[in-house]
Amino acid sequence: MTAQHVQQLDNNLQILTFVLDKEWFGTEIQHIQEVLEYRRVTPVPRTPSYMLGVINLRGKVVPVIDLRDYFGLTITTPTVNSCIIIVDIMIEGEEAFIGLLADSVQEVLELTADQIQSPPSLGARIKTKFIKGIIKQNEDMIILLHLANVFSGDDLAELKEISNTQTHN
Repeated sequence: MTAQHVQQLDNNLQILTFVLDKEWFGTEIQHIQEVLEYRRVTPVPRTPSYMLGVINLRGKVVPVIDLRDYFGLTITTPTVNSCIIIVDIMIEGEEAFIGLLADSVQEVLELTADQIQSPPSLGARIKTKFIKGIIKQNEDMIILLHLANVFSGDDLAELKEISNTQTHN
């Protein structure tokens, strides 16, 4: 699945939804490069616990993050439904690819901006700076992640350094 041909149209947003620890999350599809079946990740020594390691994606070294660990959720072993969502984000003005381990990918939703509610100020399982909004979908609540805010500047710098180091070795 690629997102290169999908654009934000007028007031409509397309959101890729995925599951972590039985909770639904989503991110705007414009940040998604592709979704991969789970594959072996090469560990990188002396990295934080949420940093699973790196994968080779068509000659590029891509760091893979366990979002369960990063968000403080229960960590589990990947299953047949687990996948790696490749996102592109800006790190110090440069485009970088990061893999996000998810329990499963659900669907792409097309929404209007008025279907996204402001994040709650209290009671969220993750810090509200990570949350762009909340989407009600049938009986489910989907936490719309603000990818630019998910990782701190130090986290992003470390991910960039890991990618650069692995690329040049």
